[in-house]
Amino acid sequence: MKFTEEHEWMRIEDDLVVVGITAHASEQLGEIVFVELPDAGTTVSKDDEAVVIESVKAASDILAPLDGEIVEVNGALEDEPGKINEDATGDGWIFKMKIEDMSAMDDYMSEAEYNEFIA
Repeated sequence: MKFTEEHEWMRIEDDLVVVGITAHASEQLGEIVFVELPDAGTTVSKDDEAVVIESVKAASDILAPLDGEIVEVNGALEDEPGKINEDATGDGWIFKMKIEDMSAMDDYMSEAEYNEFIA
């Protein structure tokens, strides 16, 4: 897994990159009550707003960590946004994207680097 300074995680599954927010981010947000998902087929550029997450504390924009196409979204979050709080790096994934250059993930932090970053 790789991590961004914006508290997103990325994991490669087959030829796709799965994206979500970290457990640390979900703890900071508090109880998540709504997730506005993008449409599958949406092309995004790095740092484009891709998702809006609303919690009891605030609304937060989730930015696309890479250039690519969002090919699948976690539709379960529409009815159960709290899955992000319960299992941020598992069932709480947000979207999957197809990217041209997997080496772009090399620019991000490892889990150990991320844990140091949030310490």
